[in-house]
Amino acid sequence: MNRDKIDSVTLWAPFVCFWCNRNLILELAKRDVVGRYRGSFLGLAWSFLNPLVMLAVYTFVFSIIFQAKWQMPTGTSNVNFALVIFVGMIIHSLFAECINKAPSLIVSNANFVKKVIFPIDVLGWVSMASAIFHFVISLIILISAQLIFNSTFSHLTLLLPVIILPLIFMSMGFSWFLSSLGVYLRDISQVTAVVTTILMFLSPIFFPKSAIPEEYQFLIELNPLTIFIEETRNIILFQIMPDWIGVMKSYAASITLMYLGYLFFQKTRRGFADVL
Repeated sequence: MNRDKIDSVTLWAPFVCFWCNRNLILELAKRDVVGRYRGSFLGLAWSFLNPLVMLAVYTFVFSIIFQAKWQMPTGTSNVNFALVIFVGMIIHSLFAECINKAPSLIVSNANFVKKVIFPIDVLGWVSMASAIFHFVISLIILISAQLIFNSTFSHLTLLLPVIILPLIFMSMGFSWFLSSLGVYLRDISQVTAVVTTILMFLSPIFFPKSAIPEEYQFLIELNPLTIFIEETRNIILFQIMPDWIGVMKSYAASITLMYLGYLFFQKTRRGFADVL
């Protein structure tokens, strides 16, 4: 599709970018995933082994050493505590993988910038596709563990795409913004690494939101990952219907952030070639 035609689109521009280049995004995402494990003995098997090892670590550390206490039924096994932690970590990992990659997306693909016909705005979608692949692998392990140890599968799990979609929109908005900013300010990659780490400890991952003193709970509420972590836990582990008002608010905020990030990217992309 003509580049000027895409730039003239306002409402559907981010989605037009994705749909018109979906085959290219898929191929580049495959290359990214395969390239990550190229040369290793186990190859793609690491994408399964890594979350499995982390689930085992969470089970031991947080349910045996720290004995994290959540408001769960009496007699809950140590594995269930690990699953609660695991849900939070895979949500955070999906977001953090995109955000931490974003500042170097354009810089590390400078050869694409100089190709007029290459749609460089798809690089954010490529990064997202790669993150979703690893998220799905972890999700399969999570659901499998729930079936094996608890013999339950909540039909509410089918609502997960509805819960995760605004997280994808939000991550894309930040990705476009940070990838553009990273061209002009190379230190931004150091900042994102620190911010995503802070978000991990300010998210209800290792502790329930109710464990935070009331006067400090606003910090957890301000964390954009909180609603996605809590609602994912609710539907997969606790079999509780989502807070639809909160979910709708997350859609409104995430779509707004996505458009702002895409607009910033389009406004600043003209100077990429000169800087690189």
